[in-house]
Amino acid sequence: MQTDYYFMMATSFVLSFIFIKLIIKYATKLNLVDVPNSRSTHKHTTPRGAGIGIFLSITTVILFTHFSLFMEYILSFIGMIFIFGMGIWDDRHDVKPKTKFLLIILSSILIYMDNIQITTLGTYFGFDVSLGYLALPFTILAVVSFTNAFNLIDGLDGLSAGIGLIIMASLASIGYQYNDEFILIISLFTMASLVAFLFFNWSPASIFMGDSGSLTIGFIISLLSIKSLEYIHPITIFYITALPILDTVIVFVRRIRSGHSPFEADKSHIHHILLDFFKNNVSRTVSYLFLVQLLFTLAGLSSFMSTSDGAFGLFVFSIILWLSYMTFTGMYTRQQQLLDRREK
Repeated sequence: MQTDYYFMMATSFVLSFIFIKLIIKYATKLNLVDVPNSRSTHKHTTPRGAGIGIFLSITTVILFTHFSLFMEYILSFIGMIFIFGMGIWDDRHDVKPKTKFLLIILSSILIYMDNIQITTLGTYFGFDVSLGYLALPFTILAVVSFTNAFNLIDGLDGLSAGIGLIIMASLASIGYQYNDEFILIISLFTMASLVAFLFFNWSPASIFMGDSGSLTIGFIISLLSIKSLEYIHPITIFYITALPILDTVIVFVRRIRSGHSPFEADKSHIHHILLDFFKNNVSRTVSYLFLVQLLFTLAGLSSFMSTSDGAFGLFVFSIILWLSYMTFTGMYTRQQQLLDRREK
């Protein structure tokens, strides 16, 4: 890796650190505070909106060091700015779910217009699943789904930042391997900014990421993941981003089966279940989930993914293994107990 990249990552880290310190200092004046509720794991009012510092550090470094790249993908960056702006407003005033979905859809269309799109679901046993005219709706569905999935895992100190760091590291390796500067620099700068954030967000956190962070980081991961499909099999992305996707799917299925709206907030996410299992030890719970995501990521980047048939076989095996694990450890039962407890 070029020495310049290390310097730029260090700059992104320092800027993120400084910006977040300032947000903590002025959080009350900016109305960037999180008041505990029935679903919160924290007990005291805490500053939020660290995503402002994270995103500003990333974009500042990109504008000063890679302005030509910024202009080349201007629509994608405008999409990021839309999500970021919505996240700030949500941190301060709360944004209606419909408004969030509409803005994410609009931003998805912008990256599609930047030629960052899902055009195929891959080749399986010699048959290419090309999307054709369905490329746009699939791109929108993928971005909307994952952006919200990443937002939903932001429930414990350090969790979303650590998961984002692991995912960004895998995307950076793809960008480096295939000499894709767009993927590489955004991944590296985001990693550096997230590391700075973790200094403030590890349990007990002195500030939360907020929607300005979780929605924006989720959107960036979606964007870079779709861009990486130029080089890797689509199934690989499921591994690289496994934990947020599995959590959302499992929670949605359980809510629907229990007669609830899949979008209704509760405490039945994987991190809530494991926190209960680990007797409210946040650090142990988060570290365990880091390990799960890391194992999925390493599997996704393994040699098994070099062929489409191998990728498909590993994907099916992993789903069976995960479902067996969930059943064996009683996670499904714990999740139902949490839902039942909420109804009472």
